[in-house]
Amino acid sequence: MRMLFASVLTAVFASAVGAADKGVAVEWGGLKSTTPTGWKEETPSNKMRLAQFKLAKEAGDPEDAELALFASPGGGTVEANLDRQVKKFELAADKKPAVSKIKIGKEDATYQDISGTFLKKFPPFDPNAKVTKVENYRQIYVIFEGKDAVYSLTLLGPAKTVEKHKKEFDEWLKNFK
Repeated sequence: MRMLFASVLTAVFASAVGAADKGVAVEWGGLKSTTPTGWKEETPSNKMRLAQFKLAKEAGDPEDAELALFASPGGGTVEANLDRQVKKFELAADKKPAVSKIKIGKEDATYQDISGTFLKKFPPFDPNAKVTKVENYRQIYVIFEGKDAVYSLTLLGPAKTVEKHKKEFDEWLKNFK
C-alpha cells in the first residue's frame, strides 16, 4: 500500500513539474503563440486586458516586469497610441523611443521601446490620480490594427528586468502564427 501511495504521489508531482515546464498558449488578434516557460500567468487586473503575465525580476531590481495584452475596438490610430505610451514616461532631453516595424504573424506591427522615468499612476485613466515617478524603467509596446480591433501589448518594468527578458520576448512575438 505504501508503495502504491508513493508511486501515485510521484506521478502527481511529475505531472505538476511537467506542467510548470510548459509555457501558456496565448491567442491574440486571431494569432497564437506559447509563452516562454518562466512567465507566470495572472488573472488580468482589469477588463481591458486579454491576458497578463509576470516576468521574474533581475537581481537587484525592486519588482517583476508585467506583460499585458489588449484588444481595443475603436482604440484610436496606431500613431495616437504610440504618442500615449510616450506620455507615460519622462525622457532625458537627448532620448527618444526606438520605433521599428515588425511582423506579428502576417500582421504589420509597430514595436516601440521606451526607457526613462515611468510616471506611474493608479487608476491609470484618472486625471486626479497621484503620479509616482519610478526611475530606470522600460516599456516595450507592440501594436497592430486587426480586422475587428487594435491589438497591443506592453512589457513594462525595471529596465534591467525588461532587458533580461527581451530576447525571449522578441522570439515569442516571432512565433505568433
